[in-house]
Amino acid sequence: MAQRPDIDGPFSIRPIRASDKRALSEGLGRLSDEAVYRRFMSPKPRFSGAELRYLTELDGWNHLALVATPVDDPDSFVAVARFVRMPEDPATAEFAIVVGDRYQGRGLGKCLALALADAARERGIERFTASTLGDNVPAQRLMASIAERMHGGRARHGVRELELELAA
Repeated sequence: MAQRPDIDGPFSIRPIRASDKRALSEGLGRLSDEAVYRRFMSPKPRFSGAELRYLTELDGWNHLALVATPVDDPDSFVAVARFVRMPEDPATAEFAIVVGDRYQGRGLGKCLALALADAARERGIERFTASTLGDNVPAQRLMASIAERMHGGRARHGVRELELELAA
């Protein structure tokens, strides 16, 4: 668990736990419709039980999620970043991140993304893939900030597929 200064006070970064299902559900409920759409590319009013199990019961090697919480409220998530290793290419993992509206644009996403990239490299992952809305420039900037190189084609049907070679 890392403790880092935040814009509104200190926060901690730690791996998600199986017991975090409620906190994850509540975090989704605090996101604006726009933030939900940018992360899931569709409306997402709630997680199903199966989704909560998938998102919180992780092996920590092939599937890892890090959460940012205020130090004084460790059961309240303000951001989540995760990777899932691709079975067909163990050096590649799918990457996703969501930051609560109040914390966007202030460095928290980059802090989490860098911590997740460090953890990925420790597990032999060399690159992330990510899908983002073509007009989600802040997300694309965030991804470029943790990449040695970033490749991506044109947005198709409004979605851009990116591949990030992780910086050493």
